[in-house]
Amino acid sequence: MKRRCFHFTLAASALALSLPALAQTKWDLPAAYPATNFHTVNLTQFASDVDKATGGKLKITVHANASLFKAPEIKRAVQGGQAQAGEILLPNFQNEWQIFGADGIPFLADSYDESLKLYKAQKPLLDKKLGEQGMMLLYAVPWPPQGLYSKKPINSAADLKGAKWRAYSPATARIAELVGAQPVTVQAAELSQALATGVVEANMTSGATGMDSKLYEHLKHYYDVQAWLPKNALLVNKKAFDALDKPVQEAVLKAAAEAETRGWAASQKVNTDTLAGLKTNGMNVAPPSPALKDDLKKVGDTMLKEWLDKAGPDGQALLDAYRK
Repeated sequence: MKRRCFHFTLAASALALSLPALAQTKWDLPAAYPATNFHTVNLTQFASDVDKATGGKLKITVHANASLFKAPEIKRAVQGGQAQAGEILLPNFQNEWQIFGADGIPFLADSYDESLKLYKAQKPLLDKKLGEQGMMLLYAVPWPPQGLYSKKPINSAADLKGAKWRAYSPATARIAELVGAQPVTVQAAELSQALATGVVEANMTSGATGMDSKLYEHLKHYYDVQAWLPKNALLVNKKAFDALDKPVQEAVLKAAAEAETRGWAASQKVNTDTLAGLKTNGMNVAPPSPALKDDLKKVGDTMLKEWLDKAGPDGQALLDAYRK
């Protein structure tokens, strides 16, 4: 009898020890940017907040710097369930659906206030589209305003003619075409090597990417043109989210809302800090000349018209809501 009780106690103890493991859910979250980038830091904090709020029921592993999936592959991975969640740069997917590229149109929304207005107009359309694709938008955070980096001084768009221009989205490739530059597709993770080997001579991106990729080691001029503020979006597979129990779902949504607020504030601080960092590292940081600003504004006008032609009624509805 004692022997049987002993075995029963062991079995019960083993079952009790295994229950937390059985109850724990693990998610993979691929991201395209370095672990030190403010977007990735924000994702890591989000994952930590979820872990704490759920008492370890949901563990999210952030895979930084395109280590799990390359940037263009992340959306498909989340949609297909290969990763439960993932962070994408929305304008990268403009060719799939034009509304994804709204915040990549030059000079449409060129400040944080305008970017937030555009996001509020864009979000209902994003929620509907992503829902149709089996995903949910958890939050979105803008990059700092995009500036122009170059090896040589740029006084007008004519100075960019023939330059090897880094393109990472349909919008950046189109800018190259309109100014006569030579577009070269390079994602963030490969940018440093592309610069070192002379594949890229000019680039339009944020001060944050400039510091991440040490652009000051290869490009000497930065023009603060504040062209647009493209957003990173955290997506989650809807089936994976629906499989969570209600308290865990609520914890994820609360952590996401906090991450969005935190991320917008971090982006503004990063903008100030990184432009100062570029100067400290010897880069010439300057406003654009009146001629360059005017040339780029014409590029923006052309691209907005082209975007509206492709986006159709959804695009016009978005633009009307934004301009209210």
